[in-house]
Amino acid sequence: MDTLLLITRLAWRNLWRHRRRTALILVAMSLGIWSMIVLAAISRGSIEQQVNKGIANLTGHVQVHARGYRDDPVIDHRFVPPPALVEALRASPVSAWSTRVRVPAVIASERESAGVTLVGIDPAAELKLSFISGAIVEGRGLGDVGDDGLLLGRKLAERLETGLGRRVVILSQDVNNRIAERGFRVVGIFAGQPTAMETGYVFVGRAPAQRLLRMQDSVSELAVITPDRKHLDALVQRMRAAAPGLAVEPWTTIEPLLVLTESLTEVILVIWYAIVFAAMSFGLVNTLLMAVYERTREFGLVQSLGMRPGRIMGQVFIESLFLLLLALGLGNLLTAATLFALRDGLDLSAFAEGFDMIGVSPIIIPSLTLGDVASANGLVLALGLLASLWPVWRAARHVPVEAMTRI
Repeated sequence: MDTLLLITRLAWRNLWRHRRRTALILVAMSLGIWSMIVLAAISRGSIEQQVNKGIANLTGHVQVHARGYRDDPVIDHRFVPPPALVEALRASPVSAWSTRVRVPAVIASERESAGVTLVGIDPAAELKLSFISGAIVEGRGLGDVGDDGLLLGRKLAERLETGLGRRVVILSQDVNNRIAERGFRVVGIFAGQPTAMETGYVFVGRAPAQRLLRMQDSVSELAVITPDRKHLDALVQRMRAAAPGLAVEPWTTIEPLLVLTESLTEVILVIWYAIVFAAMSFGLVNTLLMAVYERTREFGLVQSLGMRPGRIMGQVFIESLFLLLLALGLGNLLTAATLFALRDGLDLSAFAEGFDMIGVSPIIIPSLTLGDVASANGLVLALGLLASLWPVWRAARHVPVEAMTRI
């Protein structure tokens, strides 16, 4: 115990023989650790916002359709929710679920027309299910499932040269393959991200949509939101068993691009971790090798006085451990300060228009996870100690007489 305490004291003192060099490597390593964790937090915050926005843009965590609907989303691919499926949803831990009418249509104002997707919704059920309830920027939202009003996207209203209180006509195909036409009054203007949400969708009450298309009680889709989007297998299996004739799919199948984006984020973080660690390893090894080279004669002397090579190795190893622990402490403090400063989000509003086009918020709120902190700190500590084995071995390999006579 006394020997270990002595070696630890010697390691700490030797670490500060060259304070400037030690300070520089500490700053470099701290910045490396800081960049690893902060980049992970910003990246995860950005992808989390994108996934949540994609799920809120009429996707949900699980969707149910008639078979063939996703390949050809027309009125022919409709279904009536089976009672067994409704019971399974009521017995499952879901946050919200609702049925929708969702078909291609044409909207026409007195000046222009455009192709859109007509969505008939239950406004009360959509409160926890999609973006539309909180996206109204002018006018009002839909009151209930039988509301005869229409919600129009901001960009689409500009394209159609219409607005609140104006009347527009919706044309689509009903269940008899005839043209269905009806006028609706615009009661609300909504904003959405990406901007394609504003130009591609119009919302009405589900009941008026069903009457327009002569669908009776049938719908186009059923969407579900759960408390945890990462554990859906059991719910999906239960729903498939309750509705074997329907297509029940999780959001990972419906939005493969979001899954790919998440995977690419993980790959980018791994590459960045590797780059930062490689740079830190070179700095750490170089610092320790310089310290070993400068103390070659010293090591030879203490070996000739009876210190075993293993203790010399322990001393240099403890110096490496001190460097790593100090760098980790400083890096984590710097990370905490940075994330505290960014607690309200990283404002990229200078690029807001470009971000809006792809559905990315210009305000990125970092999302720090214990897993990222633990993996970054553990990686640096474990691999840093591993990288220091080369200088440690060099410190103990000299024969005492050769070391003492080296100039």
